[in-house]
Amino acid sequence: MKWLLSRVVGAFAAALLGGLVGYFGGQWLATPMLPEMLGAASAVTMLVLADSLRGHRLIQWLRGAQMGTAPKDAGLWGELGYRIERVVRERDRALERERLELQQFLSAIQASPNGVLMLDEEDHIQWCNQVAADHFSLDPQRDRQQRITNLVRYPAFVAYLQAQQYEQPLMLSNARGRATLSVIVRAYGEGMRLVLSQDVTERERAEAMRRDFVANVSHEIRTPLTVLSGFIETMSSLPLTEAERKRVLHLMTQQTQRMQTLVSDLLTLAQLEGSPRPAPDHWVALDALLARVVADATALSAGKHFVAAAPETGMELAGVEAELFSAVANLASNAVRYTPEGGQIELCWRELADGCGEITVADTGPGIAKEHLPRLTERFYRVDGSRSRDTGGTGLGLSIVKHVAQRHGGELQIQSELGKGSRFRIVLPAVRLRHAGQAALGIEAAQPSERDTLLAG
Repeated sequence: MKWLLSRVVGAFAAALLGGLVGYFGGQWLATPMLPEMLGAASAVTMLVLADSLRGHRLIQWLRGAQMGTAPKDAGLWGELGYRIERVVRERDRALERERLELQQFLSAIQASPNGVLMLDEEDHIQWCNQVAADHFSLDPQRDRQQRITNLVRYPAFVAYLQAQQYEQPLMLSNARGRATLSVIVRAYGEGMRLVLSQDVTERERAEAMRRDFVANVSHEIRTPLTVLSGFIETMSSLPLTEAERKRVLHLMTQQTQRMQTLVSDLLTLAQLEGSPRPAPDHWVALDALLARVVADATALSAGKHFVAAAPETGMELAGVEAELFSAVANLASNAVRYTPEGGQIELCWRELADGCGEITVADTGPGIAKEHLPRLTERFYRVDGSRSRDTGGTGLGLSIVKHVAQRHGGELQIQSELGKGSRFRIVLPAVRLRHAGQAALGIEAAQPSERDTLLAG
């Protein structure tokens, strides 16, 4: 309240001083009363003018951007300027905090893997992140304040937005080519709406693969079960000769083995997918492994093919022997099954320039058309389904080979051309190879944590 006391004292002092000046002037003019009043009024008027000037300076500062400091005055106007400036600065700091919080919030939404699009009550785009822009082919800056239905013209999306029934998400197919989007709308504020989009292409593909897998397994098991059921009914209801009985039993045994092989392959795949990466400190002799594969392939061929074995390699592989044998044996048995009688099957080993190595199984069979090559490792995928069933294949062999190669840090490569045979190569990294009797080097000598890092790479 100091400013109030100073203003009262100042006004009283000005009036007193003006009155005294008028009084002495009136004594000189011999009219004391009028000059006293005029002097007091003039002094007060000058005080008011000075006060008005200080107020004018403060108002001018308020009308501007308030970038500088408020006018520095004493008394009322100085106090007002100080108080107003403090409020303005606090307002600016609050606005800056809110701006930063909004920027951080929008940055967080921008980093979201899902699309976020904000609409006003007229369906105009207020803001969208880059993911939503990619989902709906929008420009985050150029398309602001544009009506969403003028830019995204999928009939299903427009109908979903206008129906205002948002309990279930909209599955928008064929968006951005072959992608599938899950779109859901949420109302907020005064007529505002939030459009959330998610790319579910991979999820839909995985779900389709799961459905296909269940259907394929059911079909593969149903067929031999149907055959077995028919033979059992035949044997129980019809008198059979000894030769007929033996033939039926032989066919029943074949179908039983087919189911056993299918179940075994399914269990192998499940074990491969759920097991940790093989340790790098267990070494398998490659020559002994290839010799076993050649022996099995020769027995399966029964002299119908020429099976060429790889020369002595003197190599050892780090990994699980049963898995590596299963992978190479699958390739060799496929080559025997699909190569016509009199054809040639070759197993060989080669060290590559970068230190990696590859096990190759090549055949002179009919080859595979180019369009089938990318899908050969899919479960139950067959180039010729009827032929595969005739040869006893389950459609899981190449999928097992691919998983074994990947678990050992390698990959399965396939080269084939119609009429020119096929080459299947299991490429293994250098860290899993060594010559027999070689001392522990590199990954073997590393600490366990370092081994995991090297193997992951």
